[in-house]
Amino acid sequence: MSLGGVYNKFYRVRGRDQSITVATLNRPCMDGCISAAHRVVYTAIMPELPEVETIARGLHKRLAGARIAEVWIGNKTNLLKSPARQIARVLTGARIAAFRRVGKHIVCDLDSAEGPAQWIIHLGMTGRCLICEPAHPTAPHTHLVATLASHVELRFVDPRRFGKLQVIKGHQFQAPGQEPTTVDEEAFVRLFKGRNTPIKSALLNQSLLSGVGNIYADESLFRAGIRPRRKALRIPRAELLALRVAVQQVLAEAIAAGGSSINDYVDASGDEGFFQLQHRVYQRTAEPCLVCGTPIARTVIAGRSSHYCPRCQK
Repeated sequence: MSLGGVYNKFYRVRGRDQSITVATLNRPCMDGCISAAHRVVYTAIMPELPEVETIARGLHKRLAGARIAEVWIGNKTNLLKSPARQIARVLTGARIAAFRRVGKHIVCDLDSAEGPAQWIIHLGMTGRCLICEPAHPTAPHTHLVATLASHVELRFVDPRRFGKLQVIKGHQFQAPGQEPTTVDEEAFVRLFKGRNTPIKSALLNQSLLSGVGNIYADESLFRAGIRPRRKALRIPRAELLALRVAVQQVLAEAIAAGGSSINDYVDASGDEGFFQLQHRVYQRTAEPCLVCGTPIARTVIAGRSSHYCPRCQK
């Protein structure tokens, strides 16, 4: 394994004795996995639910059932929510039972020597999960390498280090809010009851709906005909039900399209998503509405840009 960048320390666990060695490396930065088949995510816009779902499905397809033989962790501990030694100990020797999405997190269910466990990955702004052959040079800002028994490597790369890595015992990890793809009508309506905030801000509140981000909130509000600044508590039940349908339709279509490739987003097989070709308002400021021809407007709500049609959305 060729490690890019300058790393002062790493934690590596080998074999069944779970021993940990600390070593020093000083190697120049090298290019990352250059094969498109191994790229996953590198974006200045935080991946949202459809992108994370697409990545988790790709990882599951390629890695489910594999066993982790060895783990390397770099010394940038600010992205670790669990101690490096604990992550290395839990991952090493564990069998990957499944990869799946929970909210905006990638969850890896593990059968480890310590019992059922989960490896929780949050991509942050620029996180990538790269599946590489060991011969591929390691990209700068590589923070974790899990070498599988098949000798394939799963690498976590994050230049801005807003991502998070964590391990927990059991299989109990849950997102803070409702799952938007399956939330029922009554639960959805209750989320916004008495909330004196713009509906756009409420949709982005991860403690209410886990996984909806800026792109898909804009697209959902357009389809439901609701302006993003309207107060959530003043939206009638019928319109909230229409918004629920719009959210679930938009997310389903985006997942089917492999997500939205904004900047450098690609999925676990190196393919770009295509839902950005179906955006009706997001980042279409001043372009004609695809329904009525009115120029799409842009406003800022709680520091986030919002795009809408002044005519179609009330």
